[in-house]
Amino acid sequence: MEGLIGKKIGMTSFFTEAGDNIACTVVEVGPCVVTQVKTMETDGYNAIQVGFGESKAKRTSKQMKGHFDKAKTTPKSKVAEFRDSGLESAIGDVLTVSDVFNEGDFVEVTSNSKGKGFQGVVKRYNFGGVGQATHGQHNRLRAPGSIGAASYPAKVFKGMKMGGRTGGKKVTTIGLKVVKVFADKNLLLIKGAVPGHKGAYVIVKK
Repeated sequence: MEGLIGKKIGMTSFFTEAGDNIACTVVEVGPCVVTQVKTMETDGYNAIQVGFGESKAKRTSKQMKGHFDKAKTTPKSKVAEFRDSGLESAIGDVLTVSDVFNEGDFVEVTSNSKGKGFQGVVKRYNFGGVGQATHGQHNRLRAPGSIGAASYPAKVFKGMKMGGRTGGKKVTTIGLKVVKVFADKNLLLIKGAVPGHKGAYVIVKK
């Protein structure tokens, strides 16, 4: 699967040739440096590893610094691997957005979703509360209601929908369409929303 690492810039709107106004996400994709090429003979599978974004040398471990020196590049802040990539690449090659993506491609985007902290069941699972008469509810507006039976089973089953830490998890959104490619600025215009906050690292595959 071919892909590159990028950074989420934000959202905007785009007018199609038919005059439709669609919501799009702007993603800066690449340039990415090939830091390692894995083969079936040496690693047991075929893949390329790429690095994106500059990182300070003092924040890079000696092991990773040696890894980047081997690729003759500066330390990178994000590294990702793409298995069975159809790109013919060698260590040290620089891949840009136009090398991988074209307008009309369908892609999947992976990133860490926005962290929302500890949230109740109304925000976390869209419970209805008193207004929609959540089962077991009395007069508390946003409480979860009943979470179990009586003397049997005498416990709360695992997986019960309750309040807790929300967001901040690895999320992949599939079936997104590339609306526009700005090769000179390494930008992709992707229809719809992608996970992550502004400035978050994203992995775009096709």
